[in-house]
Amino acid sequence: MHISRFQELISQKYKKRDQQRGVSATFLWFVEEVGELATALAKDDRQNKPEEFADVMAWLCTLANITGVDLEEACMQKYVNSKVEGSK
Repeated sequence: MHISRFQELISQKYKKRDQQRGVSATFLWFVEEVGELATALAKDDRQNKPEEFADVMAWLCTLANITGVDLEEACMQKYVNSKVEGSK
């Protein structure tokens, strides 16, 4: 599945509710999911890691959707079409 397809799927399921929640509250949910992923990584929780990665990706798509960012395009511009090698 392409990033754009996943972002669209998340939009179709959740965008109305996500817009009502707003950027600040949605960002807090995203950070909470990142924290859960950090815990799974720290504990090497092989059963929970895939779910937490998926949750982080879904909440990142949610943030992109409500702020008008096309994640696939952003990734292409930053990492595929960029001529900068080894930055940061």
